[in-house]
Amino acid sequence: MDNSEHKYKITLVYDGTNYCGWQIQPNGVTIQEVLQEKLSIILRTDIEITGASRTDSGVHALAQIAHFSYDQEIDGYRFLASINGILPIDIRVKEIEKMPPSFHARYTATNKVYHYHINLDRVQDPFKRLYCWYFPEKINLEALKACSNEFVGTHDFTSFANEPRVGATARNPVRTLRRVGVTPEKEGVRLEFEGDSFLYKMVRNITGTMIEVGKGKRNVEEIRSILAAKDRRKAGRAAPPHGLFLVRVDYPMDVKEGK
Repeated sequence: MDNSEHKYKITLVYDGTNYCGWQIQPNGVTIQEVLQEKLSIILRTDIEITGASRTDSGVHALAQIAHFSYDQEIDGYRFLASINGILPIDIRVKEIEKMPPSFHARYTATNKVYHYHINLDRVQDPFKRLYCWYFPEKINLEALKACSNEFVGTHDFTSFANEPRVGATARNPVRTLRRVGVTPEKEGVRLEFEGDSFLYKMVRNITGTMIEVGKGKRNVEEIRSILAAKDRRKAGRAAPPHGLFLVRVDYPMDVKEGK
């Protein structure tokens, strides 16, 4: 038996509807809790996992990344069959890769992409109700696009975070958004956010404020003053969680399989 410790990266997809987010907490079932429990059964030892993104309650993921350590070599094919055989149907592990010891799902990440889906149709599609914000009001898409440009770049996002006195916002509220896209899709619109990292509820708070601009309740010019205010009360209400998806987490090209 090889008793040295191995680092493994897993890619998973989940429907966050029935979970209180990613991170373990005392008041509800979370993705991390369920995954650790099932991994510990499969690998026959206590396993702790770390995720790239601490998605909030009700938020979904198309490609969440997590890592864990284990003292044996893992057969990827058998592992996927075993873990997915006992996970709930709304969580699936898509891939497992062996990584170098220095790899960290959260801190090694260089870029993250989130999408927020909004259903603007006159009649709500029942098959999208758990995955889109139903908003049957007229929205000015050109105003949305103009508004999105104000968020691109490096800014202090205190006004768009829900943890002003503790956590990441207190330590460093400055983040860089490389892209904020507005893409029309069938029966609605998709907002696309790409950046180095994100503060707690940052995407949902930006989305809620952008929608107020699209409705004409705010002017595009207000975004700069909201950012400068560093006051959460100046921005709009958070968009509901169920329209938000973690789409991709990127890592440096030189992060290769550990030997």
